[in-house]
Amino acid sequence: MKKTMIGVTAFAAAGAIALAGCSTSADPASEASPSASDSAMAAAEDITLWLAGTDTPEALIEYLKTEYTDVNGGALTVEQIGWGDLISSLTTALPDSENTPDVAEVGNTQAATFTTVGAFMDLTDHFEEFGGASLLPGFVEAGSIGDKVYALPYYFGSRAVFYRKDIYAAAGVEVPTTLAEYTAANKTMLDQGVGGAYLAGRDWRSGISWIFANGGDIAQYDGSEWHATLASAESVAGMEAWQELFLDANVAQPTDDDTTTYSAINDEFLAGTPASSTMAPSWATWTLGDFDADSEAYVWNPETFGVYALPGVDGGVAPVFAGGSNIGVSASTQHVDGSLDLMGILFSDEYQTMLAENGMGPANLDFADIYAENSTFEGVNAIALEAASNAKLTPAAAGWASIEEAGIMEDFFQAVAEGGDVAALAAEADAKIDALING
Repeated sequence: MKKTMIGVTAFAAAGAIALAGCSTSADPASEASPSASDSAMAAAEDITLWLAGTDTPEALIEYLKTEYTDVNGGALTVEQIGWGDLISSLTTALPDSENTPDVAEVGNTQAATFTTVGAFMDLTDHFEEFGGASLLPGFVEAGSIGDKVYALPYYFGSRAVFYRKDIYAAAGVEVPTTLAEYTAANKTMLDQGVGGAYLAGRDWRSGISWIFANGGDIAQYDGSEWHATLASAESVAGMEAWQELFLDANVAQPTDDDTTTYSAINDEFLAGTPASSTMAPSWATWTLGDFDADSEAYVWNPETFGVYALPGVDGGVAPVFAGGSNIGVSASTQHVDGSLDLMGILFSDEYQTMLAENGMGPANLDFADIYAENSTFEGVNAIALEAASNAKLTPAAAGWASIEEAGIMEDFFQAVAEGGDVAALAAEADAKIDALING
């Protein structure tokens, strides 16, 4: 938790994420909040929880509603906000005390921006009771300012390689043990016309592993501000390796994005050469497999589908982007007691167990064994946990949400996928990132 509060005024004034009104205090961390135990004596409160997308299973949502009423006496309304609408919706709603969600989920890459502008209530006094040192450290840092904690981890999922065992067997290739072997194996399959990797051109969250594996990064903090580093020698080497994979061993298009990734290796996805493998978070198992018309769902078939961790440059496991999200209490909420009751339920042993059993990496790593031992999908969770130990996050910078809104990373990866000069494109992307990253 080494992040400092930088660029807040300029950031809000620029209108990149106009959260003016979320916190007018010069030190939002100084405002005391009641303990969760005190809230048990308070009157029942009706509150609203915003969840991102549809990642949280319906059974868990129903549990939260029922448990909240049992604990608090009030009613919990849960609204699911599409990932594409999340930043703009939160930007509008969080400062408005009459319409703010009381508790809200944000992507882990967005947490730094919202905490830095004071959108969430200080939860430092509740950190230990909600899990403390057992919570995912990188996600805790993303939701913190200095030693103050504002947004806690909700769940994690690490990217892994999902592959078609039948296509690998048909081409006579083995599971690769290095990053170069991954490209070579997929090139062999593509040359034989039996399959090829599916890495969407604009899916930078998967492609960034090639930069991480080569020792590069998106940006670095020099003690006072962030500087983009896509043009570093290490990052360029990683992107050149990714470009080779895309151009020589891939069946995706430069304009494809990660909305198509989850179903990429299902039989009916591509009309031409099928996808032999793809990278996706562990929860992709919900949409990978053989389609069952009766249940209108995909059923994981371990005879056809397999999974392995993306290998590193020299073997081992490559660093991957850590998927998942954070969750916090709105600084504008009028229902502090009820919100803390809900946070207590979210971080209870019961709910952390439910997350783990439903394939969502629990925020509290004390429950990681339950997650890893879930054998429903042939060890997918164990591999995801292995990958998570080496996972990385985006820069914990005030302006990162603005970079996401602008699609800078997507545009950079697409241009590289189209065969552009990597070094020149990286320098252009760095300039665009540097203009926004510090807020």
